[in-house]
Amino acid sequence: MQVQAQVQLKNLNTLNLSAIASHYVQINHPDDVIEALNFAEQHNLNALILSGGSNVLLPQQIQALVLHLNIQGINVLAEDENTITVKVGAGQVWHDFVLYSTQQQWFGLQNLALIPGLVGASPVQNIGAYGVEVGEFIDSVQVYDRQLKVFDSISGSDCHFAYRHSIFKDYPNRYIIVSVTFKLLKKADLKLSYGDLKQAVGEEFTAENLQNQVIHIRQSKLPDPKEFPNVGSFFKNPILTEAEFGKIAQHFPNIPHYPQAHSNVKVAAGWLIDQTGWKGKQLGSVGMFDKQALVLVNYADATLADVKNTYQTVQSDVKQKFNIQLEPEPVLYSEQGLIQAHHV
Repeated sequence: MQVQAQVQLKNLNTLNLSAIASHYVQINHPDDVIEALNFAEQHNLNALILSGGSNVLLPQQIQALVLHLNIQGINVLAEDENTITVKVGAGQVWHDFVLYSTQQQWFGLQNLALIPGLVGASPVQNIGAYGVEVGEFIDSVQVYDRQLKVFDSISGSDCHFAYRHSIFKDYPNRYIIVSVTFKLLKKADLKLSYGDLKQAVGEEFTAENLQNQVIHIRQSKLPDPKEFPNVGSFFKNPILTEAEFGKIAQHFPNIPHYPQAHSNVKVAAGWLIDQTGWKGKQLGSVGMFDKQALVLVNYADATLADVKNTYQTVQSDVKQKFNIQLEPEPVLYSEQGLIQAHHV
């Protein structure tokens, strides 16, 4: 393990924000975690856990030890007639693993193709797309528990998965994910609840075709971070009560919405943003993408302050028009490497 000083993280976060870490270390093995945390403690530094950088907002200067997860490996642990259990290193690229699972005829994750980031980050916000959430297929998550100072395994049922949420968000500074164990299906069970996806799949009901159509749809709507730096969907889709939704639907009957558990209703954040005139609009070097209003793009050398200025203005305009407070998805970090709340 080698700790480096004054490392530029611009190429390690998909929003391409300039961020210089006072200390940086690449984690290639679970044991490196303990060594890195000991270094941080000895030098009175906070530890910032960086995965694929696809869901973070970083300040220009970070006085902390950045642990960059690079643990590799895909290992079959068990299988039966219907399922196969696979342990995957936290540093594996998520999309590559999805493609590999399809090649191996392991089913369940095809709807989640082309989501940016690494495997280790997938349980944190319970990544989801096209009617599937990763928590449905997580058997357990292997972690280093910073509170108890031991390696542990947390079962999927104990991860408290919900929409864009998990136990790892409840205790953001406690666990460092080193691998994720998935229980995947041996027989394809295609999830086609989203109309545009069902239409795209057509009559070819195969996992391969489903995956290809998901990739095609995402590419048509979402910009490549290498061309237009972004973190994917910037805001969560708001979850409203039936009463709250009813009030809005009276004035906006065409609002896209999806029934949820407990009589709640999920509404499309991208539609809300579009209705306020933000689709394709910029504020300085930061704006909402012209093909998908939910995606915030760094069009030039934006700073975190520029990003905040834009997304907070978007929040304000949506709040004023719909009385809905949009909640950002990416994790916001302070200059001390600590997770901060997005202030309303």
